[in-house]
Amino acid sequence: MKEFTGKFNVQSAEIGIVVADFNETVTKQLVQGATEMLAKFDLENVDVYHVPGAFEIPFMTKQLLAKKEYDGILALGAVIKGETDHYDLICQNVASGVMNLNLTSNIPITFGILTTDNIEQAMQRAGLKAGNEGAITAQSLLEMISLNRQIKVLRQVVLIRKYKSLPIKLV
Repeated sequence: MKEFTGKFNVQSAEIGIVVADFNETVTKQLVQGATEMLAKFDLENVDVYHVPGAFEIPFMTKQLLAKKEYDGILALGAVIKGETDHYDLICQNVASGVMNLNLTSNIPITFGILTTDNIEQAMQRAGLKAGNEGAITAQSLLEMISLNRQIKVLRQVVLIRKYKSLPIKLV
């Protein structure tokens, strides 16, 4: 049995971050946590794209996927529950949009969009008391980039083996 595990020490990766500016007090902390985590692993090639709100995250993520410049993308935001159904609609559609992109892309996309009942919960998850979700999401992205690279190498090995096993006819 073979086991594959993602590693944190990914070398020379290009990272895209899409962050919603709505609830900026929280999302600034998420970006800071993510970029600090990436810097710990000497990953400095990070581009941050700001969008107005969480609803716009899937669109911008799709645009970044089309550029084919990144090894992975982080989606960061904070949706805080209010008095209306707007919260549920945004959360469901953003999660669905990012998941659909993740399933159809060739690179990993990690989901660091907080969905909380109040600002206090959001601040806690952005590093006020406990861990920073931006940092955790960045670490997950590094693991997924590593696994993705391992799979690509395996595919190449399989293709080489198939190629070598083909009968060769001399003309």
